Formats: sequence, C-alpha cells, structure tokens
Amino acid sequence: MEMNDRAEKAVAYKHKDCNCAQAVLLAFADELGRPEEELRALGSGFGMGMGCTEATCGALCGASMVMGLCNKSGKPTAAIMREILHEFQEKAGATICKDLKGIVQQNSASDEISCCGRLTMGSSVWYTDTTNE
Repeated sequence: MEMNDRAEKAVAYKHKDCNCAQAVLLAFADELGRPEEELRALGSGFGMGMGCTEATCGALCGASMVMGLCNKSGKPTAAIMREILHEFQEKAGATICKDLKGIVQQNSASDEISCCGRLTMGSSVWYTDTTNE
C-alpha cells in the first residue's frame, strides 16, 4: 500500500472513532496481520497522550508499535524509533500531545480532530518513509 493511502486511512480511522495510536495501528492492519479488535485493544491506552495525560503523542506510540511488530531490518527498533522521533520533533515541533495540540492550533488547525488527524497522517508517512529506506 502506498504511503499516502496508508496516511489517509489513518486519518479516516481518527475521524471515525479511534484515538491516534489506534488509527496508526489500523492503517497498517494488512501488514500486521492481526484482527482489528486486537489492534484497537493494543492502542486503547495511548489516546490523548498515553492514558489521557497529554504526554507522548499517541500517533508516535502507534508508529512505535507498528515498527516493533514489523521491523525486519536487523537494526534495533529503538534506534529506528529514535530517528522517527527526531524527525517528528523537527517537522512537528514537539512529541508531547499537549504541546503538539498547541503548536498546530496556533498554526490554524480548527479543532483537536484536525490537529490529531494531521499528526496521525505524519506518523504514518514518517514510519513508511523510514521502512522504505
């Protein structure tokens, strides 16, 4: 599946009834080979910044779980995720949910769904870019 298709799928899940982590996980369901119910359960505790604490972005947490399940590169998943986190930080301005919402809203996002939808899309794209290198 093309990265833009996957990113759009993640945003559609986010707009439907998923938190950011679930949306990213479900966008990669075909690659993960796990049932939707299981992926929803796996990502359920990461909404609104890990346990609703507005901590680490749920979309990043979802990308990390996808990477952990799919990494066949021989490179440690933690090292790959460090790269994704740095790139996400550089492009989005933060990795903390509360900070990201503030940054995106200052830049004209009209609501949380819009903000989180764009971040979910970004996580999906950055994950896909990293695995295709």
